[in-house]
Amino acid sequence: MEQKIKIFKYIPELDAFDVTDEYREFADLLGLIEWHPVVWIGRLFTMDNDFGEHWFDNWDQREKSETRAKELGLEADTLFFIDPDRFQDGRDGPCHLPEFRKHFWTEVLCSLELSLELLIEEARNFNGRAKELADAHPEDMHLQDFYLPDLEDRIKVLIERGNP
Repeated sequence: MEQKIKIFKYIPELDAFDVTDEYREFADLLGLIEWHPVVWIGRLFTMDNDFGEHWFDNWDQREKSETRAKELGLEADTLFFIDPDRFQDGRDGPCHLPEFRKHFWTEVLCSLELSLELLIEEARNFNGRAKELADAHPEDMHLQDFYLPDLEDRIKVLIERGNP
């Protein structure tokens, strides 16, 4: 059976999400972290466009929850809050009330699991694009940080050990 990795953990006290430790480890090892480890997932959730990288741009909600997050031993800047307005674009709708959209996306994120196979495929795709950009702009050290020349070795280790 294909190994599935749960992506998010729900924190009911904050009505917020954080990525699971398991997924964070995979994302870090496979180079799937840009400014946060679920940027690429957001792009797919928003019709596979770059707007999706902003699916959790909700810094005001993070700031409001900072004190309570600290009390719970969490870092507010790693938390994700569902803003139902970010999940509609107004072009031909919305078709649902904001409360329903929030409920729906809460359930989707609570149940979201992805296969190791899919994570590896995305890591290879991302790494290929990162190499192309790094090669095209060798002077940009920021771009060099995204390319992992040892990605295949990392994948091999993951597969051989069978779990994170």
